Amino acid sequence: MPSSKSDNPISTPSTPNKTAALLHPRNRHQGRYDFDALINDTPELAPFVALNPHGDKSIDFANPTAVKTLNRALLKSFYGIEQWDIPANYLCPPIPGRADYVHYLADLLASSNRGVIPQGDAVRVLDIGVGANTIYPLIGHAEYGWQFVGSDIDANALTAARATINANKGLSTAITLRQQKSQKHIFKGVVSTNDYFDLTLCNPPFHASRAEALSGSSRKWRGLGKAAPKQSNNTVLNFGGQGTELWCEGGEAAFIRLMIEESRAVSRQVFWFSTLVSKESNLPGILHALRKANAFKVRTVEMTQGQKKSRFVAWTFLNPAAQEAWRKGRWR
Repeated sequence: MPSSKSDNPISTPSTPNKTAALLHPRNRHQGRYDFDALINDTPELAPFVALNPHGDKSIDFANPTAVKTLNRALLKSFYGIEQWDIPANYLCPPIPGRADYVHYLADLLASSNRGVIPQGDAVRVLDIGVGANTIYPLIGHAEYGWQFVGSDIDANALTAARATINANKGLSTAITLRQQKSQKHIFKGVVSTNDYFDLTLCNPPFHASRAEALSGSSRKWRGLGKAAPKQSNNTVLNFGGQGTELWCEGGEAAFIRLMIEESRAVSRQVFWFSTLVSKESNLPGILHALRKANAFKVRTVEMTQGQKKSRFVAWTFLNPAAQEAWRKGRWR
């Protein structure tokens, strides 16, 4: 299957101030961005910062270079990432929203561990579709000390991700990368018989076709009051994002159904499987597929960032006895 990223690569509001009470309580990105502090850590952000029509300091979120530089500053100031970059036209994600997913997954683990979040290198997480940006492993390792395996079908994305890992002290032992060689599989070919993961996470490709991805991106540009730039045959417009990051045959619903089907084969090797679900209308079909797969327990967790609502679905095949054995064996 394609690399797994949805069609929301940047956050369009000028500041996340309205999301402060809605972000996860442990999310570091509460309130407005402190651009003065960010510029102090990352001086190259300064040329992109100006007053918006409301008189607040902001950047032009339709400028991919400005957004990438803001992300670089956020990763450095909040997570200690000294070097970070992505190739042109690759997905540049909104960090506050990505951090929310990580923190709610930590709560999910705590719910299976008597309220205590398992931390440190005993916890292994699989990021399906890690992408060039490597955002989830960077945040998850910085916040909780978790170990990550990132998989992706795009060799160029993995090359960029590896450059970030190698450029930052301590990451080469915390994050490993694996290439998925088949577009028809998600876990198969990535998870070996000796692998055990406490969590899997995923941001699936959102669209069902390139044309749908282009249409969705055009709506984003109109929402910013700008005309969408012309695209070549090899470029998918989405403020950054390769084709495999943005769409796959059947879209998000088909990708997640395949994930659920394949999760059965590694049901004893993963405690909690999870995936973001961008389209609420896909939830009934996903939950039906999980019932059909005989998942022991299913959780749907709602998240809100400003005007945007999102959610993830998590499931486990482990019964209470198996969960307790896992907890004692891995998290004590």
